[in-house]
This record gives sequence, C-alpha cells and structure tokens, in this order.
Amino acid sequence: MTINIETSLSSPSWHGTLEGMKLNLTSDEVLSTTRSVRKRLDFDRPVEREIVEECLNIALQAPTGSNSQGWHWIVVEDATKRKALAEIYKANFMLYASLPGRKYADGDQRIEQMPKVRDSAMFLAEEFHRAPLMMIPCIEGRLENVDVATGAGGWGSLLPAVWSFMLALRSRGMGSAWTTIHLILDGEKKAAEILGIPHEKITQGGLSPIAYTVGTDFKPAKRLPLEKVLHWDKW
Repeated sequence: MTINIETSLSSPSWHGTLEGMKLNLTSDEVLSTTRSVRKRLDFDRPVEREIVEECLNIALQAPTGSNSQGWHWIVVEDATKRKALAEIYKANFMLYASLPGRKYADGDQRIEQMPKVRDSAMFLAEEFHRAPLMMIPCIEGRLENVDVATGAGGWGSLLPAVWSFMLALRSRGMGSAWTTIHLILDGEKKAAEILGIPHEKITQGGLSPIAYTVGTDFKPAKRLPLEKVLHWDKW
C-alpha cells in the first residue's frame, strides 16, 4: 500500500515506513491534541481501508465488561448510504439547534467557546455527506430504559474503544468527531434500516466522519481548571 504524505502536513513530522506512517508525537501529545475535527476534515482525499482496519485493531484492545467484546463497527463507504445518513443527521441537528442552549454562570469560559462550537457543528451538519467514510460503533443489546449499572457497563464496553480509535486516527494524520445527533427520535431506526442493523438487539453509539485532516498542528483545548472538577475523598 502506498500512502501519499502531503508536504503541507509539516508539523508535527512523520516517521515510519510507507505502510505505517505515523506522526512523530509522544503518547501524551496524542492524548492531549486529539480533537473533534469538523472544519479541518479533508473531504477530497480518499481514506484507505487498511488504515481504518489498523486503527480498529488497536481499538479492539480496549477493555469491556466481563471481557464481553460485544462491539460491532459499521464503516460506510457507499456514497448513497453516506448521503442518507447525513440527511438524518442534518434533520436532527436542525431540530437540536432550535432548542435553548446550555446556560453557564457569568465568566465561565464555555460561554466564550460556544459560538465557535456551534459554527463548527453547523458546518459538519451541512457537509457531513462529503466525508469519505462514516462509522457507527454499536454494542450488543438495547441500552434504553436500563438501570444505571447496566447502562454504565454497556457504554463502558464501547466508548473506550471509540476513543482509542480516534487516538489511532490522530497519530496517523487523520481525524474524526463522535456525534450522537442522528440517534434523536427515530433516527437510530432509520439508520438501522439503511445499514441492515438489527435494531431490536443492537444499540448504535454514534456516527463519526473519518478523513485525513487539513494540517496536523492541533493543540490542547481550553478546559475548566482541574481544581473545579477534582474531588478528594468527598464532593
């Protein structure tokens, strides 16, 4: 397999063979600079199946409750199916965007970030269909109307692998964004019909674009300071 490394992807540098090109990032840098990528997805560059499978093989090392390994990964290449999924996403996003936004106290840094977040999300809603690949991670069983322990065990047996997949993409100059908007109302059932997912026994966890990124110079995001969210021994 031959991978073309664009000269514009100059920071950080690349290392490895042509069959396994990866960015020259430490593990801490991968963990702290893997972003939800929307506007910087390269919709015009094809994504090789081999790279996706390589990243998923890494993701499959994530833990699952009782070693259940009840995950399934639907990767969508077909343009007609991608368009249909994007239409579900956009319709649900427009509904979501019409609802009142979250309220934060005066001075909260998240207020400053919200316009940028909304703009980025709207861009993805409009352009989702252009993503060269989409992926829906699934888990065996239905997780609606379950108790807290069952829900935590179910999602805890899928989302660590999803994050591992996104980290593996980042280290290879690619990006994604974990979204759940398509699951609103009957969106999950519609997606199941498009992809032949047995809805009665499989729960979808999200819908993600997969693409190379335009540039690789992602930085750590602004977050609330640790002292606001860390609790020792009591709340």
